[in-house]
Amino acid sequence: MTEVNVPSVARELLQRLGPELVVTGEDVLRYCHDWHGDVQSSALAVLRPRNTPEVQECVRAAGALGLNIVPQGGNTGLVLGAVPDMPDHQVVLTLERMTAIRQLDCDNFSAVVESGIVLEEFKAKVAEAGLFFPLTLGAQGSCRLGGNVSTNAGGVNVLRYGMTRDLVLGLEVVLPDGSLFEGLSSLRKDNRGIDLKHLFIGSEGTIGIITAVSVKLLPAPDQVATALLALESLEDAITLYRHARRQCCDLMSAFEFLPPLAFDLAKEGIPDLVLPMAAEHPAYVLMEIAGSGLVDMDDLMARFVEYAFEAGLVLDGVVAQSQAQARNLWLIREGMNEGQAKRGKHLRTDLSVPLSRVAAFVAETEAAILADMPDVICVSYGHVGDGNVHLNVLPDLSGDIDAQICRAKQIANRVLDGYHGSISAEHGIGRLKKGDFSERLPEVQRRLNVAIRKSVDPAMVMNKGCQIDL
Repeated sequence: MTEVNVPSVARELLQRLGPELVVTGEDVLRYCHDWHGDVQSSALAVLRPRNTPEVQECVRAAGALGLNIVPQGGNTGLVLGAVPDMPDHQVVLTLERMTAIRQLDCDNFSAVVESGIVLEEFKAKVAEAGLFFPLTLGAQGSCRLGGNVSTNAGGVNVLRYGMTRDLVLGLEVVLPDGSLFEGLSSLRKDNRGIDLKHLFIGSEGTIGIITAVSVKLLPAPDQVATALLALESLEDAITLYRHARRQCCDLMSAFEFLPPLAFDLAKEGIPDLVLPMAAEHPAYVLMEIAGSGLVDMDDLMARFVEYAFEAGLVLDGVVAQSQAQARNLWLIREGMNEGQAKRGKHLRTDLSVPLSRVAAFVAETEAAILADMPDVICVSYGHVGDGNVHLNVLPDLSGDIDAQICRAKQIANRVLDGYHGSISAEHGIGRLKKGDFSERLPEVQRRLNVAIRKSVDPAMVMNKGCQIDL
């Protein structure tokens, strides 16, 4: 790609699109860093369209100038998928101004919503109508729905409701040439050939910009029961999950495992957090069941916890007696992430293995890392019900932090390969995992990935450098 004159290109964008849509200068920088602040970049400009036709105008203008577009939602992703890495050739296109709920159909249990709406705000609007959108993430106060779709986000409710992909009925997408894919269907059953929306879900903005989404909604669960349980080991947590899955069936919406260090990290992240029990046991499970109608969730949870104690699987436990207590239990899960962030730069993994092998994988990986680097701290937690493990590593601050992170990642990935697992369970590939992804991508899958991208975007307008080097 030829060098471009930065001020000249910015002026040209301003002339073509106007100052209402183009941000230049120092204001660009707030769109050019990752969520944790580990990476700071820049871009020629930031484009801020207010509606779909303006997105099309922005895409055409950038394409005419030979620029690459980095689409961005809430910029809360953890793999640098929305962070520019070629500042002299890229513009960021943010969907933050496109926040309208175009349609809320209570009888069809669906909604059509623009991509820039913050997930938590959308969930609140849906709740006002007595309905429920089940995608639940730690970043839901700042992440945006379009970004959730483009990364196929996971979260704590995947066990019951699936990934974001399973909640999408249709999409509206601006393609790299500025044309519009209009696929905002709300049909549950539509078997007319290839379902094209799935090309864009999880594509991380590499073949188009998602501008609106048609999503499934559900009846709002008016009964939710939450429990924090202490166990002897992660192996017992897997056994407990097996029993919970059978006895609570599809009413179980979350089943998370936590190490005892989670309590300390949560207090570091949220100093005024009230902890419901001491961190004196080897493993903990945070589980939730939810529903509406005639099933008594509190009774079901009480009977299951009683069964778990009698079976010798649980050493101690707390069952929330109110929504406030349930929220406090979930703050332990959320606070531990904030606590890790406060300890500085560290390895964050997002791995998945078969459910039955979660405990063995964690034990083997932690042992391998600590044998090589005995002064680091392993923090393993995640979603038992879907095999997603976040095996994070806090480095020894007296040593070379980047080298420790790199070494720990290599060890974790090496062990993972032996379990035939995935290096990305729910965060995507972005730029951060591109090398690890490429090393493990079979040739046929590589060929298909490249063929799709080159077919849809032959000029390489969209998010070049994300997922795969072409």
